[in-house]
Amino acid sequence: QVQLVESGGGLVQAGVSLRLSCAASGRTFNVYAMGWFRQAPGKEREFVAAISWSGGDTYLADSVKGRFTISRDNRKNTVYLQMNSLKPEGTAVYYCGARTRRAPIMSMASYDYWGQGTQVTVSS
Repeated sequence: QVQLVESGGGLVQAGVSLRLSCAASGRTFNVYAMGWFRQAPGKEREFVAAISWSGGDTYLADSVKGRFTISRDNRKNTVYLQMNSLKPEGTAVYYCGARTRRAPIMSMASYDYWGQGTQVTVSS
């Protein structure tokens, strides 16, 4: 089992930056990659970013490229999502997921473990 705990969400104004953290614990040696998804009210959960656990390969959704970056600190078993120039459409619950196998990075079904989510609200 892998446990994931997200933090760093909050209420911010458009244009500012926010950094989310996802701390992993448990059998983290089984983790192959981790990702961030978000779910806005009334919408499906969507892919935001992903990073491989060991190699540092990163992937970003087109909607956040140039504004968001994903990184990890293996010593702390933590993945970060740096969000710059936030927009009101970025309001959502942000979830961290962990994969234990090679699988399509943008598919929710590829992720075996999920955190409880952290709310990000961007006001205009």
